Amino acid sequence: MTTNATSQPGAESSTTPKNKEPYQQAYYPPVPTGFTRFMRSNLIWQFWRFIAINIKMFKLMLSSHH
Repeated sequence: MTTNATSQPGAESSTTPKNKEPYQQAYYPPVPTGFTRFMRSNLIWQFWRFIAINIKMFKLMLSSHH
C-alpha cells in the first residue's frame, strides 16, 4: 500500500514510491542466471577474458606511442 495509517483518508503518501512496495516484482534486484554464475566461476573463461583484455590494453598502448 502507498498510504500510511497516520495520513488523511483518501490521501496518498509521497514517502513510498509505487515501484518500491515490498513483495512487488520491481522491489527485488535481478538475480544472475545459472549460466552467468557458471561463467563467473569458470577458470578457463576467466583466463581467456584476462588474455583478451590484456591484448586490448596492449593495442591501446601501442597506438598511443607515435
